[in-house]
Amino acid sequence: MVLEVIYVTRHGFRSNWVVDPQTGTYCASVRSPTNIPSDPPLAGYGEEQAKQLAKHILTLDPPVDRIYSSPFYRCLQTLTPVVEKLGAVSKGGGIRGENGIGEWYGTARFDHPSPATPSLLRTFFPTYSLTHTPAIIPSTNGETIVELHDRTAYALSCIIADLDAEPDQPKTLLLCTHAATLIALGRALTGRMPEDSEEVDFKPFTCGISKFVRRKGPVRDQEPEIKIWLSGQGNKIPMVDWRGGKGVGGGWDCVINGDCSFLKGGEERGWHFSGDESFSTSPEPEPHSLDVSSKGGIHDGESKATSKGDGDRCGNSRL
Repeated sequence: MVLEVIYVTRHGFRSNWVVDPQTGTYCASVRSPTNIPSDPPLAGYGEEQAKQLAKHILTLDPPVDRIYSSPFYRCLQTLTPVVEKLGAVSKGGGIRGENGIGEWYGTARFDHPSPATPSLLRTFFPTYSLTHTPAIIPSTNGETIVELHDRTAYALSCIIADLDAEPDQPKTLLLCTHAATLIALGRALTGRMPEDSEEVDFKPFTCGISKFVRRKGPVRDQEPEIKIWLSGQGNKIPMVDWRGGKGVGGGWDCVINGDCSFLKGGEERGWHFSGDESFSTSPEPEPHSLDVSSKGGIHDGESKATSKGDGDRCGNSRL
């Protein structure tokens, strides 16, 4: 066992994109660099958040050794100021894109969006790895809340096992992901899956930082071998025994939960599951405003109450 600390962040405030919930047709208010309407870049406010996040990451102890990210543009753009300042990325083979910690779209009946290809992403992000193979690729047919958690747990198990086996023994990992996936990450690491998925536990504020520390003990030798996910399996996710407080990779303790003290705007764009697994169609509000989605509750920090609503016909407000 060599990996000791995992830092998790969510991408910054993004530009808006919209979807027709009847047809599944996407369009964007700002053209995506990848020409995928559902793959928006950060808004100007999000770019400022990313710079503040990068400045804070330089102060982390222990420092970051490896970086994995959702391959959606907004996550990689959030990491750009970080990789410009961290030499650790180059020795670790760059940013490793991991679809297993990518976006969650619920159970909508139409095909769900996929990120751009690694070769295209490399043209925008020079440190994006072309040699890393994702552990799992989410089904374009959609996922339930349970499947999201199991997909995330499986991806984490593979990531942790791979880093444990690296010869130069990296000690720390930084993950950049989305709101729903961040919550699932926290639950999979700690092994704590609440009976009610709506419970507010791990805080997915934009550009906030959470820190997980690995539990001590010879756990790796006791864990069964991780089965390999094969392309074409869809939602047939290899099972990982993480629930009941076990956690993936021997279990982790959350010692920092969604810290935003270094961000000028503080805690913004919080989110939680609302129990509805259908596609969300409410619009993305501006920074410091409050909105809700049909899938998950959205709140600005902790100062405003979260309500639930039907939203309107355009836009995804979640992640």
